[in-house]
Amino acid sequence: QVQLVESGGGLVQAGGSLRLSCAASGRTFSGVVIGWFRQAPGKEREFVAKINWNGGTYYADSGKGRFTISRDNTKNTVYLQMNSLKPDDTAVYYCAAPPSGTLVPAISTNAYPYWGQGTQVTVSS
Repeated sequence: QVQLVESGGGLVQAGGSLRLSCAASGRTFSGVVIGWFRQAPGKEREFVAKINWNGGTYYADSGKGRFTISRDNTKNTVYLQMNSLKPDDTAVYYCAAPPSGTLVPAISTNAYPYWGQGTQVTVSS
């Protein structure tokens, strides 16, 4: 069983920055494979970014050039650095892990059986 704990959310003005963290436990990681998703009120949960086993990254168009996903394998932690935040970025942000052995996860929520509790990000205009 994998446990994921997000932190780092909060209230920030438009143009500001936040760094979210996702601490993973319960699995032996050689390279932490994690996806970040978000869900705004009244909307479906959507893909934000992911990092593969080899460090490769992929971003949704909404975050390209503004968001950076990274990881620290020694801490089993994945980060999402979010810069130039916009009110449209307001959502609950979740990190998620794919099944054990997945090297390159998909971007669909269905590909991730393990989810954190989420952290609220609110961007004021």
